[in-house]
Amino acid sequence: MAHVLDADQLKTFVAIADTGSFTRAAEIVFKTQSAVSMQMKRLEERVGRPLFGRDGRHAKLTEDGERLLDYARRIVRLNLECVASFADADLKGRIRLGVPDDYADRYLPEILARFARSNPRAEVTVVCEPTPMLAERIATGDIDLAIITHVESRGQGEIIRIEPLLWVTSARHGVHEEDPLPLALGRPNCNWRQAAVDALENKGRRFRVLYASWNSTAVGAAVVAGLAVSVLPESAVRPGMRILGPGEGFATLPSCKIGLLRTRFDPSVLSNALAEHIIQSLDNLASFKTAAE
Repeated sequence: MAHVLDADQLKTFVAIADTGSFTRAAEIVFKTQSAVSMQMKRLEERVGRPLFGRDGRHAKLTEDGERLLDYARRIVRLNLECVASFADADLKGRIRLGVPDDYADRYLPEILARFARSNPRAEVTVVCEPTPMLAERIATGDIDLAIITHVESRGQGEIIRIEPLLWVTSARHGVHEEDPLPLALGRPNCNWRQAAVDALENKGRRFRVLYASWNSTAVGAAVVAGLAVSVLPESAVRPGMRILGPGEGFATLPSCKIGLLRTRFDPSVLSNALAEHIIQSLDNLASFKTAAE
């Protein structure tokens, strides 16, 4: 390569690779779609190779694009860690973070590892509860930050990641062919549950909720065991599960928007630092399918 690569262009490139879409990537990096397209044109010029093939409206990587992706992830991650290490080196104190268990397994390792490296004297207290409870804790000042499922009607938080919401079944069983369809979902006020119910009712598909829980591990166990079908964001899909689509009679679901809530009670410098680490970590995180490939 004849030119130095631009870290911001690489960050956008990773977002496109993770979402499969210039439009969705633009939302994640807070740029217009035309700005994203221009960035990728400049990146291709710097690399001297085409990075995207033509696959309808999807952003499919070429072989050279796939080769660049691994380097891009490492460069973006190292750049963020370097900046954070200088910005946050002297921070100390205690910060309280709320996160639903749906997201804890997938997101917390990356967030906590990066934050601990930059802030070795900071203490993070983690509270795992469903989104409605975390929103209440934020409102009363019980926690400083919360990663939540963003709901448009409530106007909750700033959107920091967008993922497809997917139908999932066991990779080894045919429970998705049963009639009525057995389901494992969240509690009645869960938005993912409502999206699943609406989709099935619109198709006239009979169903019954066999398992209901706030705990994603319990829901996932029912799916992997071949007892029920569920809906999960892409990052929560795990080995032993298979994704169902329109070809099998399961309609496309709304996207899952992940938001960040911040306390209004005099947020600290430490709170703001952790918020930036959360945004950067989720922005740099690959989907389950990308990681598996």
